Amino acid sequence: MPVSAVHSAASERVLESAHFINKNSSDVFVPEAGVQQAAHEIIKRMKSTGYSTEEWKKHELTPNTADAAAIEWIFVVDTLNFSFWSDRTNKNEQYTVTLDGTEHRGYWSLCAAINRAINEGIPITHASYYAHASLSDLSHIFRTDLPNVQEHIPMLAERVQCLHETGRVLLEKYGGKFANMLKQCEGSAQTLVEMVVRDFACYRDEHMFQGRRVDLYKRAQILVADIWACFEGQKDGMFEDIDKITMFADYRVPQALCHFGALEYSPRLLEYLKTSEVAVRQGTSASPPEPGLLPTGHKWEVEIRGNSIWAVERICQHIRASGVHVNAILIDFYMWDYAKAHPEAMASIPIHLTRSIFY
Repeated sequence: MPVSAVHSAASERVLESAHFINKNSSDVFVPEAGVQQAAHEIIKRMKSTGYSTEEWKKHELTPNTADAAAIEWIFVVDTLNFSFWSDRTNKNEQYTVTLDGTEHRGYWSLCAAINRAINEGIPITHASYYAHASLSDLSHIFRTDLPNVQEHIPMLAERVQCLHETGRVLLEKYGGKFANMLKQCEGSAQTLVEMVVRDFACYRDEHMFQGRRVDLYKRAQILVADIWACFEGQKDGMFEDIDKITMFADYRVPQALCHFGALEYSPRLLEYLKTSEVAVRQGTSASPPEPGLLPTGHKWEVEIRGNSIWAVERICQHIRASGVHVNAILIDFYMWDYAKAHPEAMASIPIHLTRSIFY
C-alpha cells in the first residue's frame, strides 16, 4: 500500500476510543476536579525542574547521539517495550541486567541488555540478525548476570516472535532498516503510527469494548515519541503533527494518575487490584473476579488504559488553556519518570497485572 493510501488518523482513533471508553466505563473514572488539580501540580513541577525532551537523552542507557544507529536502536527497544513488572517482591530476586557496574531492572533492564549485546559485538539492532535470531541467541542476550536471580525476562518467546516478524517485514519492504520506513511518513507522526500498525501485527494494540473496536496503540505511538525526543523535534524527529500523539497506556502511568487524583477506581476494582498483587506474587493467581492476572482485553484493563489516555488529554487541555504549550508525550514521560523516582509515594496504589505484548 503506498503512503498516499494511508489515512493519517491513527492517534485520532486512539483519542476517540479513549473518549468512548470513558463515557462507557463502570469502574474507572476521570474526576474533573482531580484533573484540574493534577494539571496545576504537574505543570508547576515540570516548570521547576525544566522538564523537556532533553530528559530523554540524559539517561545513561539511551543513545546520546541522534543518528541512524539511534533510530534502529529505538525501533528494536520499542518492539520489545512490554511487560517488565516482576512477580517477586524482593528486589534482589528480580530480573536484573548489570552494565558497567550498575544494576538495571524493569524497562531499563531491556535497554541495558541491548547495549550489552552491542558492546559484545552482537548486531542486535540489525534486522538481518534479529529476523532470524534463535530463542537460544536471544536468551543469551537477555540473560541476567546475578547468580542469586532466578527470574528471567518475561515473555521471552513472545519477544522472539516480535523480532522475527518486524525484522522480516523490514527486510522485505524497507531494505532492512526502520529508517527507510521513517522517511516514507514524510514528517507525519500519524502516518508513521498508521504504517507501523499496518505492517507489524505485534504493534496492533486493538481490542473490543462494549461492542466496538477500540485502538490504544501504546508501542506504535511511543516509538514515534522516542524518535521525536531523541532528535529533539529536529531532522528525522521533526513531525508536523506530533501533538496528535496521545498518552501511552501502560501500567505505570495510571498509577501516577491515581496519585495525582486524575484517575479513580471503583471500590471493587481497587480491592481486586490490591488482592491481585498479593495473589500473583504468592503464586495463587486466578481469573477475574478472583484475584490474579488481568487478561489482556478484559473490560477492567481496557477501562484503566482508555481512561488514562483520556485523563492525560484533559490534563493537557487544562494546561494549554493556561497559555502553556504542552503535549501528551511530555506529560506521559514526566509521569512515568515521576512514578519510577517516587516508589514510596506509589506504594499504596496498585498496578494492574497483565502479561501483554502491547505494554
